[in-house]
Amino acid sequence: MKLCNRGADGHRIFILLFLISIPLFFIPTANTQLLDSCSTAADCGSGLYCGNCPSLGKTQPFCTRGQATIPTSIVSGLPFNKYTWLMTHNAFSIVDAPLLTGSQRITFYNQEDSVTNQLTNGVRGLMLDMYDFQNDIWLCHSFRGQCYNFTSFEPAINTLKEVEAFMTKNPSEIVTIIIEDYVHSPKGLTRVFSDAGLDKYWYPVEKMPKKGQNWPTVNDMVQNNHRLLVFTSDSSKESGEGIAYQWRYMVENESGDPGVVPGSCSNRKESKPLNSRSSSLFLMNYFPTIPVQNEACKEHSSPLADMAGTCYKSAGNVIPNFVAVNFYMVLEF
Repeated sequence: MKLCNRGADGHRIFILLFLISIPLFFIPTANTQLLDSCSTAADCGSGLYCGNCPSLGKTQPFCTRGQATIPTSIVSGLPFNKYTWLMTHNAFSIVDAPLLTGSQRITFYNQEDSVTNQLTNGVRGLMLDMYDFQNDIWLCHSFRGQCYNFTSFEPAINTLKEVEAFMTKNPSEIVTIIIEDYVHSPKGLTRVFSDAGLDKYWYPVEKMPKKGQNWPTVNDMVQNNHRLLVFTSDSSKESGEGIAYQWRYMVENESGDPGVVPGSCSNRKESKPLNSRSSSLFLMNYFPTIPVQNEACKEHSSPLADMAGTCYKSAGNVIPNFVAVNFYMVLEF
């Protein structure tokens, strides 16, 4: 398959990556034993693990991808918005996360792996829900804008320090954080990112493209150490704390059940239409409202590839820059 010629907006250079679907995350290389039968992880090649998918009728374990392929390792030096990055929905909502408040947790879980491992395995975008809680800022999977003991996970600084450690260890990597923002304490977000040591990687909001222009190249972002992109759902934080208001810079399809309806890809109410050219980033959500870990491998097979094609067309032949999923380790490509 050949790359299409560049269109006026330059996006077509990456159509190849889109057509192989959920780009580059799961491209098998030679002799990886992808989809081969296995009994332990040692039977599988690098970047693979031994799993199964009963919901697809696959009851015997087989080698499947546990690591994403970083798109810049395939094509380097393009503007940031010419790539697609794997993003984890509710990256902090991890199965078997410790109960730090002493209360039994009553909420849904969305991921099976620590944030450190997510980043190590190629995730480059994290969705985090932040709340004021216990005189601090916590990550909670909650409701009605309030965190409770039974919906809490951990202080946000714990996760942000994991991000800082990864970025320090990997000086050429770029990470994006999207915050569902319920923090009302003055300068609360600014403080927690600074305390975690992430301010040194911050991409300044005043330098972000605001009229649909290309972003700087990934090489320039790395050279300038502008390697952390942070977006908030609270529009007041842009002028108040210098944190980018998410829907000023990206379009986004509906999340939850409306976002997984076959053949449909429409914008969420806060977002401009997907085919708007006034924002140069595109977030594609693909996860059901109620996450079921055992069903994720089925959701992440052909239905995800089909939805990528649907969203590509809905966005006016523009690839998504972020693909957000639950249980990222069970993608069956």
